[in-house]
Amino acid sequence: MTDTHRLARRRELGGFLRAHRERLGPGDVGLPATGRRRTPGLRREEVAALSGVGLAWYTWLEQGRVGTSREVLEAVGRTLRLDPDARAHVLRLAGYAEPEPEPEPEPEHEPESGPGNGPESAGRRAGVARLLESWPDSPAVLLDGALDMTAWNDAYRRTFPDPARLPAARRNLLLQLVADPAHQRILPDWQPLAIDLYRHVRTRADARPDDPRLRALTALLAADRPDLADWWACRSVGAFTSRTVEAHPGAEGARTYRVTMLHTPDAPGAAILLWV
Repeated sequence: MTDTHRLARRRELGGFLRAHRERLGPGDVGLPATGRRRTPGLRREEVAALSGVGLAWYTWLEQGRVGTSREVLEAVGRTLRLDPDARAHVLRLAGYAEPEPEPEPEPEHEPESGPGNGPESAGRRAGVARLLESWPDSPAVLLDGALDMTAWNDAYRRTFPDPARLPAARRNLLLQLVADPAHQRILPDWQPLAIDLYRHVRTRADARPDDPRLRALTALLAADRPDLADWWACRSVGAFTSRTVEAHPGAEGARTYRVTMLHTPDAPGAAILLWV
């Protein structure tokens, strides 16, 4: 990891801790109320005292100026009442857990040779394609780390708008859920699914602050749905968990799906979203 990348992740860590500090009030951590506060949430000195660290050190931690030990981060996490996903995210940003593998890029055409495009790579992509088509009645789409749709099966095309008809920059599941009326007609209760997916992608965005695609996606989301600014400013993270949704794909009426995210070694860093 380069020094520039390390500093960028420290800044993301500091912003993440600050956002969670601002969500808590004194009563949430057993402190007496002290009247109206000029800024929301706990004060830095309160977090520092409850975590057993110095105020200056904690201030520098939020400002992204210092690294710190795993023990200190775990103490701060307990003070901020972080859930298991958020605690794991903090440790990952601080370098105490390996980041998820980068997804293998999907070329627009298959070169004859070159790194990442030999027989083994082509075989993995073919394996993913066969896996998607093994669900003839269940929509399935392969998503990369930014939730870009890189492959899908026939059942997906029959149920949702065909991703192939979208410009490449907008071929993103989260972007389509929040900004495309056609997707929202098919999934009237689209918001809980979109929030779960956004928490999922934020986990990756904080760990890769210099990723150009994630930065571009953030800009598109803000431009398309400025009314959801509170979503885009939220620092919640978490792995996607299975959920039940109702879809209205056509004249045949509503269908109930169980939506699950699957990971496969044939697509490192990516995942299959399966609708059963």
